[in-house]
Amino acid sequence: MHLHLAYPAVLAVLLFCVGLYGVLARRNAILVLMSVELMLNAVNLNLVAFDVWLRDSLHAGQALTLFTIAIAAAEIGIGLAIVLAVYRNRGSSAVDDLRDTAELPDDDPGDSDSDGAHRLGDTDEDETDEEAAPAQKAEATA
Repeated sequence: MHLHLAYPAVLAVLLFCVGLYGVLARRNAILVLMSVELMLNAVNLNLVAFDVWLRDSLHAGQALTLFTIAIAAAEIGIGLAIVLAVYRNRGSSAVDDLRDTAELPDDDPGDSDSDGAHRLGDTDEDETDEEAAPAQKAEATA
């Protein structure tokens, strides 16, 4: 029996292209992860097909396929955990919404008062809330 290498190679190219389209075009993080899995399965198909075609006595292609499957399982586990955490915090798993979570660098790090009153997390609103708190307590007791 002779294996024609063209059939699994064409199937692998089609799988990889569908996965690449899914990664580039989808907005849902779950669908992006599924597309990455399609791309990894295309690579696995090529590894096994070339292993059989070359008649490797060590079966290195199949060993690499098992390694790739293990890496894919770890990747999907970590990826789903990240997607669930983002969904709990944001209420959406859209990839475009994740761009808003990036921290932007400060334009001018020396933008605080000379006495260091403005530190991380301190704003003018906090100062007005502290000044208004005694007045609110006085109104509540009256």
